[in-house]
Amino acid sequence: MRQTKHLLYRGKILDLYRETHRFPDGHAADFEIIHHPGGCAVLPLHADGRVTLLRQYRPAAGRMVVEIPAGRLEANEFELDCVRRELAEEAGLSAGRIESLGSHFSAVGYSRERVALFLARDLSACPLAPEEDEWIEPFTLPLMEAVQAVQRGEIDDAKTQLALLLCALHEGVQI
Repeated sequence: MRQTKHLLYRGKILDLYRETHRFPDGHAADFEIIHHPGGCAVLPLHADGRVTLLRQYRPAAGRMVVEIPAGRLEANEFELDCVRRELAEEAGLSAGRIESLGSHFSAVGYSRERVALFLARDLSACPLAPEEDEWIEPFTLPLMEAVQAVQRGEIDDAKTQLALLLCALHEGVQI
């Protein structure tokens, strides 16, 4: 399955290509595909069963969105380093233990971005340090309340929904 690609746009966080791909039956089609380095997202789970979430202003949504700490992988950065950086910057937390929850494509129809999901435990406070282009408000609530917020449609960020549901399954919480 040979492919050709042509750069349409190079940006700060993504590149856009027009790519021609051949299918197994031999026919070809053009696609516009976003190339993104990928990212990591982390659900902080406190010893008392509460989770830390973020209210973050997202210009693309035009409103505040409830999310878990997350960020883009920097060049040559290891996933665990990205998780620790984002957890500190966005939630003001450090973790004694970090476990993988798996990964997912954020929008497989047009983007190569893969987001690795993690669960952080043994949490302690550290300085909050959001980036210049971020407005973030961390808050906590019980895991089950967060899962119920997903069920009611109040949490509509996909990585956050998936991390909360995977965590609930991992922790044996009845949904």
